[in-house]
Amino acid sequence: MSGRRCTVASLLARLHIARVLRARGAGRGRSAGSLLPDSVLVALRREGMDPVVGQGREHGAEPVTKVAGWFGVTIWLVTGREEVKAVLGGPDAFSSDFSRLVEGAGVDAGRHPGGLGFSDPPEHTRLRRLLTPEFTGRRLGRLAPVIDEIIEARLDAMADEPGPVDLVRSFALPVPALTICELLGVPHASRPEFQELSVAHFDASDGPDGLLGATSAAMAQLTEWVRQQRAFPGDGLLGMLVREHGDEVEDRELAGLADGVLTGGLETTASTLALGSLVLLRNSALCRLVRDGEIPVDGLVEELLRHLSVVQVAFPRFARRDVVVSGVRIAKGDVVLCSLSAANRAGPPGPGTTEFDPTRRATPHLAFGHGIHRCVGAELARMQLRAAFSALVRRFPAARLAIEPDEIDFRELSIVYGVRSLPVFLS
Repeated sequence: MSGRRCTVASLLARLHIARVLRARGAGRGRSAGSLLPDSVLVALRREGMDPVVGQGREHGAEPVTKVAGWFGVTIWLVTGREEVKAVLGGPDAFSSDFSRLVEGAGVDAGRHPGGLGFSDPPEHTRLRRLLTPEFTGRRLGRLAPVIDEIIEARLDAMADEPGPVDLVRSFALPVPALTICELLGVPHASRPEFQELSVAHFDASDGPDGLLGATSAAMAQLTEWVRQQRAFPGDGLLGMLVREHGDEVEDRELAGLADGVLTGGLETTASTLALGSLVLLRNSALCRLVRDGEIPVDGLVEELLRHLSVVQVAFPRFARRDVVVSGVRIAKGDVVLCSLSAANRAGPPGPGTTEFDPTRRATPHLAFGHGIHRCVGAELARMQLRAAFSALVRRFPAARLAIEPDEIDFRELSIVYGVRSLPVFLS
């Protein structure tokens, strides 16, 4: 899943942050994250697998709700399926340009994260056109054997581990990490560091400065690597972009694209793998049906993507002009947050959308977003998930949780929902 999933808490906290801190007299020791309204953070909260927003408990049944008026900025939360599609599919009315947030806020322009997720046409169109050829089915086909090798190697390593195995550390995280690194051509020695930087992008618990710091650190590392690729282009994605489009893109733009591919494709797929494995571990009958082919893995993956919606909130949109969504007037300059997790539970596909049903007839979902910013790496994510779940239930049919369900450590206030660890017995 490429195209960085915007760290909403980070962006909103940086909005007018200098003015906010001056107004409140906050000193150096005060976290800017403490200034975020709880009505905004609620979009990142869940009860187990289920999103809180859109369930009729926090904001009623209204699909478009004003959640905060924050130092002169009105913030709207959109939870309805069709309403989310209208916002994400309306680049003429809603902007994704990061500079609209930092204008006049005293934020260093050098901290602009760049990449597809924070740009509008025509800049977005130009950058996406560079990446799209590498994410076609034909091009991705060459990665299929590599993905299978990565999965089998991880399963072998898990089988050799004594005692319970942490499915996150040993399987869910390494599979997409190694796949994305193969795609990019990341040197083996650099892969652990890039993996750590990617995970830090999505944890809002330490406030916005920690999030933007992680972004800056990753961009610095990738920019240096891009410079190396300029001199000696490798066989990965960046090497290809340098060879074919070297004069068309600057180093920071290439670094932004690589960062979007790495962070967007790693943590999102890892979290879906971990939570999807948890769904299977809780239902031995479902495991057997998937293993025996009675429930096609394609259908399982699509329902997991819809039901889990690990990317909880799409990157913010900023109203370019006054616009009406579902009868609600959103003023020019307002910030709009779209809850993908709530929208995917809102339906269609129809009655019972809050329930997990792998036999459900496949229908379009919003797990990869919608519109021009829809995840360019969606098919790569699907390839990994299909191969990983199939191999896992085949190799370890008797796998079971090594802890009680109420002991599972779900991540809080994270743009990409998941678990910190998942201890399992393999037999």
